[in-house]
Amino acid sequence: MAPMARRLLSLLVLLTLGTTARAAEYWVADDEEVVGELQHIKARYEDTFVALARTYNVGFESLRRANPGVDAWVPGEGTEITIPTQFVLPHAPRRGIVVNVAELRLYYFPEDSGPPPSGVAPGARRVVTHPISVGRMDWHTPLGITKVTGRVANPSWYPPDSIRAEHAERDDILPKVVPPGPDNPLGSHALRLGLPGYLIHGTNLPSGVGMRVTHGCIRMFPEDIEVMFKTVPVGTIVQIVNQSVKIGFTAEGGLYVEAHPPLPESNVDGEKVEAANAALEPTQESPLTSLTRAYVVASEQRRVDLHWDVAEKIAQRGLGIPEFVPVAGNVPIAGN
Repeated sequence: MAPMARRLLSLLVLLTLGTTARAAEYWVADDEEVVGELQHIKARYEDTFVALARTYNVGFESLRRANPGVDAWVPGEGTEITIPTQFVLPHAPRRGIVVNVAELRLYYFPEDSGPPPSGVAPGARRVVTHPISVGRMDWHTPLGITKVTGRVANPSWYPPDSIRAEHAERDDILPKVVPPGPDNPLGSHALRLGLPGYLIHGTNLPSGVGMRVTHGCIRMFPEDIEVMFKTVPVGTIVQIVNQSVKIGFTAEGGLYVEAHPPLPESNVDGEKVEAANAALEPTQESPLTSLTRAYVVASEQRRVDLHWDVAEKIAQRGLGIPEFVPVAGNVPIAGN
């Protein structure tokens, strides 16, 4: 997609949805791996990262990483804030739902995108992306491939014994069943997954979206899960990956690296989390190892002479935003 067409589509989405939530929706061609654009705003005196995250449909942690040195609770009148609304797409088949736990973000590729709008390359398909919360270290979100097995409106929550025991230790006694309503942590909509006990669901505490705070489920803003509930059919494939560093090309051939802090309990896509947790002190993959892994994946489709000194600095900073890396060559591999 041409840069101007991409900008016009993004602006249309923002204007349509108003100021309460700005869904990120793009059309992406086969040779395009970077979508969206960063936004830069001036903070008002009443702004906080929690409020800005909800307004711009980004996560709290992504805002914090993209703005090092800025107070998340009192940014200060006139402070420039980077809104991380540009993304390198995860390296995964573009179908169904792709959840990148390291990024705290979900990507949905609708099966029937319909014809692309005027100005968008023929054959481009739609991708919708939202911030999420995933499991904290002792309640990890499992990696792998599953599918949506059901949709539930106004779900009841049946907390497992392990969660009830954890709450009991804090003198917070949970009932065996939490009915629908304002006290239900699942919110008003949920998608059941083929992984027993795991859901993609809403929340009654939206301020926690974009953090590692769940018991393993995937949590979304209420307005985001409501849209997903209406548009995601049962049977949709769900791919849960762990890619702390992503490398992607634009349609014009520019190269970008996007780096997030690695998760300590599961280093590699497909690695059994239980095996990683079995160690007395779970190891954490270094940013440079994550970068090397991402480069190997990216070079399967294109030969590129990466400027490693620049890429390494990006990986070590871990700002969570795509950053341009100059290249000496960018040649598609024959047959791909």
